[in-house]
Amino acid sequence: MEDDMPSSLFLQYSRLIYEQCGINLHEGKKALLQARLNKRLRLTGIESYRDYFKFITCGANPGEFVNFLDSISTNLTYFFREVQHFDFLNKVALPELIEKKQKQRDRRIRIWSAGCSTGEEPYSLAMCVMSHLQDETRWDFRILATDISTRVLETASRGIYSAEKVEKVPAPLRQAYLEKAGGQGNSDFRISARIKRLITFHRLNLKEPYPFKGPFDFIFCRNVMIYFDKRTQEELVNKMAAFLGKGGYFCVGHSESLTGLDHKLSHVQPAIYRYL
Repeated sequence: MEDDMPSSLFLQYSRLIYEQCGINLHEGKKALLQARLNKRLRLTGIESYRDYFKFITCGANPGEFVNFLDSISTNLTYFFREVQHFDFLNKVALPELIEKKQKQRDRRIRIWSAGCSTGEEPYSLAMCVMSHLQDETRWDFRILATDISTRVLETASRGIYSAEKVEKVPAPLRQAYLEKAGGQGNSDFRISARIKRLITFHRLNLKEPYPFKGPFDFIFCRNVMIYFDKRTQEELVNKMAAFLGKGGYFCVGHSESLTGLDHKLSHVQPAIYRYL
């Protein structure tokens, strides 16, 4: 296995990644890319970065190309991450939305979790919304959860998490919507069927056409934009915001901002925007 990747080959890889999924890898990320590729080289038995590049770009190995994209995506997440968003949902957005929909006799609530990773975000959102619905059977509530990585989507679909991972779930929600996974010596928790049935997990590259219609009441695209350059950010924000319903909210990560981008969303508070 090679010790170092030539700069010219790194440029080819970074160009491929940018074209395929919009992620911008600069020269400082070369060591990270090599570390991720080394795992694929070991698993495929391919000996060099150049041979692997040929393997994934020849068109004959689409499955390995998906594995390649999986390997370069970063998937840090946890339950109720960036609690300010959930405070806003609980205190402002959900009471307002539910009251409006009840007046309009509209029982449909739709949320899109874009870049859902291993599922903690959409499950947190489902628990949060369910805690506001007095009679859940009267509501048509669904969450679409998408990610480019098939690997993390498999974990999300299983809905089983360690006791350490579920510590951040508020106790009342943990008691209502989590179950012991069972088995002697097993301390894991399973997401309850009441929550799992609300969520559809689907592989999606945000740069490709979206195979759904919306409209969504909330779109969460948190800690995803940081991997894109400004041009791609602007394209994606406008593409995604087109799927928001009137009055719908668009949430980004607290380390992100739409400042400097041309879009039609109104700023509500840090990391929260609205389509008015």
